[in-house]
Amino acid sequence: MTTSELILPAMASVTRVDTVGVEERVGRFQTRSIKRDSKVTALKLALSMIDLTTLEGRDTDGKVRQLCYKARHLHDALPDIPHVAAICVYPTLVGVARRALEGSRINVASVATAFPSGQSSKKVKIDDTRFAVSEGADEVDMVISRGAFLEGEYAAVFDEIAEVKGACGEARLKVILETGELGTLDNVRRASVLAMHAGADFIKTSTGKVEPAATMPVSFVMLQAIRDYFYATGRMVGMKPAGGIARAKQSWHYLVMLRETLGQAWMTSDWFRFGASRLANDILMQIAKERDGVYQSIDYFSMD
Repeated sequence: MTTSELILPAMASVTRVDTVGVEERVGRFQTRSIKRDSKVTALKLALSMIDLTTLEGRDTDGKVRQLCYKARHLHDALPDIPHVAAICVYPTLVGVARRALEGSRINVASVATAFPSGQSSKKVKIDDTRFAVSEGADEVDMVISRGAFLEGEYAAVFDEIAEVKGACGEARLKVILETGELGTLDNVRRASVLAMHAGADFIKTSTGKVEPAATMPVSFVMLQAIRDYFYATGRMVGMKPAGGIARAKQSWHYLVMLRETLGQAWMTSDWFRFGASRLANDILMQIAKERDGVYQSIDYFSMD
């Protein structure tokens, strides 16, 4: 069976998104009240789901080692703090992160496939992925070819994702849709379905380099697509909103949405991540406030 025979019927069967219904449902998620004990539990869960990230042209070995130290020592004065899920870096810095995290249970994730634009040849993208994995990446975050997708070249995008998945070996693949460039919620749903059928282990909203990045309506549409795909195939796929999530209260809203859309099985870092490094400090400040009754100064937290 050809790629077109595999994916084109699935794409043709994708239903339209009820934008008004999505906005209304998302509004309800944002009005949920959380009791104090549940709030602390939610804060710790959200903290455990964070991918601490540095993806700048000025990244150095020292900056990555500093971020890894933060991941291992988020706030030593606070008891029972979970570690974050992963450190995410460029392929050339995977080895640095791997060594700095040795002995921990924190994963190393690497962007690949000519991140963030994806504007390169398939060979370069595959080689980029293989290099990241050879350096020790546990997870690979790839970007789809948005131009090809928007032109309706679904089979080509499917093949590229499938080949990158093959190059990942044992590493898990997160497929970045870059939803801020897709234009409509209908396109977000189509891209989600395409990525999952091509083998994505996670679907991810954004690179963090394009505005808008993660939004709750976009994330809700992606979660609904994951739910429907699971009902159809029995295969679980994870979700990662990335970019623009900086406040603890936002993380509660996302967790409520996750629980009510996909259920308890997805309420773990194995199946849900936040691509939001600034979020970690705000969560730590909120946990400290719940313990002591007052906010600690920002001076007690690292800038990264």
